[in-house]
Amino acid sequence: MKYLIIDDSKMARRMTIKSLHSIISQKFDIIEAVNGQEAFELYQTHKPDLCFMDLTMPIMNGFEATQAICDFDNEANIIVVSADIQEHAITKAKEAGAIGFIKKPVDSQNLKTMLEGLDLI
Repeated sequence: MKYLIIDDSKMARRMTIKSLHSIISQKFDIIEAVNGQEAFELYQTHKPDLCFMDLTMPIMNGFEATQAICDFDNEANIIVVSADIQEHAITKAKEAGAIGFIKKPVDSQNLKTMLEGLDLI
């Protein structure tokens, strides 16, 4: 498996990676992006199995990046990881193509439940 972790906060990326390591036993590859534009470019190059997308980032936000990635690959798997849990943000993210939404900070149990529910582990 190959995961793309997109967040302008290095700490947030590390927390997501740590949670993944705690619930997934097999080896996997991690690609990191610090903004939506970089995420879109890395997605095109690496075609990850799953993306974890922050919403509030410079250059290109998570809504725009999710839309761009899903326009490029309509089978993309993107889970939004955000502190913004307002219904409007969740709806907008899903309309852009996100398949799930996890509240920050990432909790290993919530992540495991999400991945199992989406049949991604």
